Amino acid sequence: MAKLAKRLQKIREGIDPTKLVALPEAIALVKERATAKFDETIEISMNLGVDPRHADQMVRGVVNLPNGTGRDVKVAVFARGAKADEAKAAGADIVGAEDLLEIVQGGKIDFDRCIATPDMMPLVGRLGKVLGPRGMMPNPKVGTVTMDVAGAVKASKGGAVEFRVEKAGIVHAGIGKASFDAKALEENIKAFADAVIKAKPTGAKGNYVKRVAISSTMGVGVKVEPGSVNA
Repeated sequence: MAKLAKRLQKIREGIDPTKLVALPEAIALVKERATAKFDETIEISMNLGVDPRHADQMVRGVVNLPNGTGRDVKVAVFARGAKADEAKAAGADIVGAEDLLEIVQGGKIDFDRCIATPDMMPLVGRLGKVLGPRGMMPNPKVGTVTMDVAGAVKASKGGAVEFRVEKAGIVHAGIGKASFDAKALEENIKAFADAVIKAKPTGAKGNYVKRVAISSTMGVGVKVEPGSVNA
């Protein structure tokens, strides 16, 4: 515990937890403190002025990060025939129909993102209680229920990130790796923030983006001046 406390104390040096800093400075602070033995994920959290318990205040969408996520995303596709072949050719890791249904029902979810053709949704709908809580249920609003399975697979592999506001009004996502250069991280953060801002629901009143912070997997959070994340 003493060693852990010493590490945390060191990475917190120079960070004022009450101060809002401009995005470039925040990125520099987070990167220089990402000292774990692995390539830490850089994450963003946005506290929004919404109450997602109301349907007209739900925030949800997908954004293609210009510099990718740095993650190897495993994609599963529910499709048959020619569409299944298209998915495989595009690089999908798992493709199937009833056979894939049985695998998922059995508790084996060896993928990060799930895509389905519209005709497969009656089948996939049976997995709502399994995929729903994990945020993996295919949805046409975020492009994961589509006939363009090849495009959806390539987008997922290339840096597409889904976001959905949580009960506390917070949206968060991984937007890159500590090994990314500062410019790439800034571009990704601004692209993500722009997508969240454009997804502002009709029921949102007053200040929409209340607080923004970025952090690394093993690091501390740095509060960001909300205006500096605008694209």
